[in-house]
Amino acid sequence: MGYLDCFHVDAALLKSKKLFLFDMDGTINQEDVLIPGAKELLEEIQSVGSRFVFITNNSSKSVRDYIEKMRRLGISTNTDHFFTAGQATALYLREYHVDALIYCMGTHSFREELRSYGLRITEVPNAGAKVVVVGFDTELTSEKIRNTCEMLTEDVAYIATNPDLACPVSFGFIPDCGAICRMIACAVGKEPIFIGKPSRIMVDAVAEKFQIPLADIVVVGDRLYTDIATGLNAGVDTVCVLTGEATLDDIRDGDIRPTFTLNSVNDLYRALTV
Repeated sequence: MGYLDCFHVDAALLKSKKLFLFDMDGTINQEDVLIPGAKELLEEIQSVGSRFVFITNNSSKSVRDYIEKMRRLGISTNTDHFFTAGQATALYLREYHVDALIYCMGTHSFREELRSYGLRITEVPNAGAKVVVVGFDTELTSEKIRNTCEMLTEDVAYIATNPDLACPVSFGFIPDCGAICRMIACAVGKEPIFIGKPSRIMVDAVAEKFQIPLADIVVVGDRLYTDIATGLNAGVDTVCVLTGEATLDDIRDGDIRPTFTLNSVNDLYRALTV
């Protein structure tokens, strides 16, 4: 792990990358506010012929929602710029449970995204459902929690989009999918299979789509046990920014070490343009 001082360290390694895989919450934006330097960084990456893709564990929004959100933030994107935990979960379900009725606890956008993959989705307790899926639900209610716990008393497969415990917001953090699943586990004693980061599936899927070697890819994120671990699991370089969950103490004291540590994506922008 090295601390990259953009004014004194050769940034040739980062300049050589052809694909930048960014986390979103806590890395590129805080809710509806861009982190300073984010827009300039994305424009710089594209101006030199490289690509950026957002690999977010936040399944509360569909890709269509994210494109609109980026538009509001002044960044032009299309479907090629995103690969979400929601999409990864849909692909997993389509491979292993394509014919099953699936009970989903998640946002309306998440349920519609799953349906767009041809999956049979219900949001009401149903004895015919063979799979329970839980996402980061920003529309969570006590009724949904009760229904999910009821479903998990049955002999069903249990899948969750991502293990993140906290989602960065403007004032700090709110419980993410991992925390929701811990709450459910306290009641029913069951743990899900998590699909999103830190699994390398998101890196591999994007690398294959654009035919870019792993050596030319870097993962940029704010969370060690998801973002940085994803890069390590995939065998690619990583940049940890300190605008979200991870702190310097976490990095120094932990066993998940990024290739570089930066204060923010603005430092990455400066490194690429020095």
